[in-house]
Amino acid sequence: MTSRPQPPAPESFVARHALWTAEQADAAARAEAAIREQGIEVVRFSFADQHGILRGKTIVAADAARTMREGCSVTTTLLAKDTAHRTVFPVFTPGGGFGMAEMQGGSDMQMIADPTTFRVLPWARSSAWVLCDIYFPNGKPVAFSTRQIYRNALERLAQAGFEFMAGLEVEFHLYKLEDARLAPADAAWPPPPPRVSLISQGFQLLTETRYDLVDPVLEEIRRDVAALGLPLRSVELELGPSQCEFTFAPQIGLAPADAMMLFRSAVKQIARRNGYHATFMCRPNLPNAFSSGWHLHQSLLDRRSGKNMFVATEKDAPLSALGSAFLAGLLAHARAAAAFTTPTLNGYKRYQPYALAPDRATWGRDNRGVMLRVIGQPGDSATHLENRVGEPAANPYLYMASQIVAGLDGVARKLDPGPGADTPYETDAPLLPKSLAEALAALRESVCFRDGFGANFLDYFLRIKQGEIDRFQAEVTDWEQREYFEVF
Repeated sequence: MTSRPQPPAPESFVARHALWTAEQADAAARAEAAIREQGIEVVRFSFADQHGILRGKTIVAADAARTMREGCSVTTTLLAKDTAHRTVFPVFTPGGGFGMAEMQGGSDMQMIADPTTFRVLPWARSSAWVLCDIYFPNGKPVAFSTRQIYRNALERLAQAGFEFMAGLEVEFHLYKLEDARLAPADAAWPPPPPRVSLISQGFQLLTETRYDLVDPVLEEIRRDVAALGLPLRSVELELGPSQCEFTFAPQIGLAPADAMMLFRSAVKQIARRNGYHATFMCRPNLPNAFSSGWHLHQSLLDRRSGKNMFVATEKDAPLSALGSAFLAGLLAHARAAAAFTTPTLNGYKRYQPYALAPDRATWGRDNRGVMLRVIGQPGDSATHLENRVGEPAANPYLYMASQIVAGLDGVARKLDPGPGADTPYETDAPLLPKSLAEALAALRESVCFRDGFGANFLDYFLRIKQGEIDRFQAEVTDWEQREYFEVF
């Protein structure tokens, strides 16, 4: 009896739309082998949303390989939410409030794994994780994907002959969890914050005795972060009570932004499993709390030779001509870029004079009071810029994309950064925004970012953030209660 020929297996979503490079295909094969050999039972598929928060689904190991290639469906309404997870856009109107048929009615989008990001999670038994990009069912990239926005900026940079290198210096607060506030009455939207206590009193910067006091929990975090393969350099105790800092070696392209995404999520998960609460909120509303910052160390490399293009060759020059123009672009667009470097209402509490945080668009050589600190001497291959303006809650893809877009504009226009500021809090430089509303107003008028990020994305982002401001302005705060309740 002659057997009938079997029809060929249908092409996967990834193959149909040519979404993976050869490197990603190889990484997928390695991930499948790791799942089998290491007894992985579940894989967490996650994408970074508009706020830099990981969202996704957990897939059983038997279906993980297929899901990497076919995708995992999630609702497009996830892109319509503010930081309280409240929906800002009218998703059931024509175009879903976005003016896009693909986004109407809470339709689906596909999470497609980037297998190069696959990690086995050391703190979660038999669990792995992979970062995803998001696509519509027709294979078109979702326009509001912040990882795609960053990828677009990197491609622009590549066309100019450069690669982006960035190192991370991230501060955050780590507290002992006293009450998680999980009573039914606490299930408000958003819920009340947990009750916490300190792990250190602070005010002894980098002292070994205070570090040893908190070493037990920091060692749990350090060990697992290192096991993830993130390029950890140092673990430090900061000046403020319960404040820590982790620093990471420089990486190229998508890698540093992906590392920041995984690091933040990992720290919060590891801390919670050990009875602690980690927060990347800039300034917690707790007595004596200090503000946390995220300093972004950055330079441009030549794509062919790998040479650092910021290195000065002239005597006494802080940077090369390219580096100076890039620096000038960051200064010129600092007010508009603040919406990306400091995207929360809370983050603007940090911009205070004489507080080791910038309050205006300045630069200087090895000066911790300026916004942009130039580190390196003529001929020093490690020459780079340290942008001290960011908050640790920033979406890393938008933060880094904003640097590329602003810096390239400075290069294209051959801008001059002017003299450095030896007294950064007393110069005549433009002040940074005092609020998120002020930053959004500057961004709304920015031709540079409208061109660099795309008008559709910019309007989308402005609406999301304006939704947070509107909710804040509708709230009666403790300050108002103290100020007016008795006197009037």
